[in-house]
Amino acid sequence: MKNTDAVSLSTADVTTADFATADLVDAHGDDLTSCVVQFRQFGARSRFFGRIRTIKTYEDNALIKQTLSSPGAGAVLVVDGQASLRCALVGDIIAGLALANLWAGLVIWGAVRDSAALARLDLGIKALGSNPWKSSKLGGGELDVPVSFGGVEFHPGAWLYSDEDGIVLSERRL
Repeated sequence: MKNTDAVSLSTADVTTADFATADLVDAHGDDLTSCVVQFRQFGARSRFFGRIRTIKTYEDNALIKQTLSSPGAGAVLVVDGQASLRCALVGDIIAGLALANLWAGLVIWGAVRDSAALARLDLGIKALGSNPWKSSKLGGGELDVPVSFGGVEFHPGAWLYSDEDGIVLSERRL
C-alpha cells in the first residue's frame, strides 16, 4: 500500500472501536469473509479495526519491527508467520512501537512473547500463542503481499474488524 492510498484515522478512531463482528455479519454478510482461526487475545484492546497491511515471514521479525516503527495511521498489521510457534515474532518492545505509531492492531499467524506486558498495552493483538524465544533478525520477508490463512486471503488495503468473536474482512470500510 502506498502512502497516498492510506486512510488516516484520528487517535479517537484508533482507540475507540464501537462495533461487534456479529452485527457486521448480520448487516453485511454477503460482503464479508471470516477468518476461522481461533486466535488468542493478547493486547488490552479486544476490539480493533483498520486497513490491512501485511508481512509474510518465517521466524524473523526484523521487517515487522521496521514496519511498526513507521506511522500506522490506524492500520492493522497482519503477519503470516507460517504458524510457527518455535519463537515469538512480537514482544513488548515491538508492540510498543506499534502503539506509539498509531497502529490499531496486530494479527500474528505465529507466536508472541511478553504476554503479561502485552496485556497492558492499549493495542489489539491476536496471535496463535506465546513462546519466550526470540526470532531471528535477518530482515527476511515480504511486505504488503496477499497472505492466506484461516480460510481467507488478507489483501493489503482491505479492512479488518476484530473483536471477541473473531475476525471479519471487507473490501471497504464499514
